[in-house]
Amino acid sequence: MTAEIQQAFSGIGLEFDTRQRGLLERFAARFLERNAQMNLSAARDPAALAFHIADSLSIANLVREPLIDIGSGGGLPAIPLAIATGFRMTLIEATAKKARFLAEVVAELGLPVQVRAERAEEAARDPELRGAFASATARAVSSTPAVLELTIPFLSLGGVAVLQRGKLDERERAAAADAALVLGAEILEEHSADPASPEQAGRRVLVVRKIAPTGQRFPRRAGIPAKRPLCFEGARDE
Repeated sequence: MTAEIQQAFSGIGLEFDTRQRGLLERFAARFLERNAQMNLSAARDPAALAFHIADSLSIANLVREPLIDIGSGGGLPAIPLAIATGFRMTLIEATAKKARFLAEVVAELGLPVQVRAERAEEAARDPELRGAFASATARAVSSTPAVLELTIPFLSLGGVAVLQRGKLDERERAAAADAALVLGAEILEEHSADPASPEQAGRRVLVVRKIAPTGQRFPRRAGIPAKRPLCFEGARDE
């Protein structure tokens, strides 16, 4: 498996120093081992995982320290970003077995990363976390307004949420802009991701800056941001 991982990394065209490459290979090996036992990701082989790691690292120049990652799952994009940047990070993952995996990995790799096994809606009420981060990431599958509600409360003023999204239609884009304003933020930029395969064409990256304090009622209680996204009426029915 090690040789397959090394070959896959050679094919993604990214430059790493020796330490970073070693850590990324160890992460990939542990990820694939555990993914065979539990559902961390659809990436089941070294080539597929290498694409996701490259995608994670594509936003390295946009994030700042300290960083919080919401819905961390198997550690993408947070673990590759932590390896590449050395940033202090907090990972929020509600599924206990995934949080345990993440805690094991960051301990094994010696990364400056804290793992919290709780929902973002609850973690955002912790005074130590709310308004404490310079950047936030999320690769969640929820609508963009829902992801904004789960990330913006964690940011300090001037902090940015860097969101890797699928294709955005005009209706979701408009809802995201309105939701950002409700949450005390603004969409700073939107650009195309740099997909490694034609199947990923149309993916977007949003950078959203916090410009005012977020109202204390946000995020709403657990599950509501996804069920009733801000400014996105009827989203759940589609």
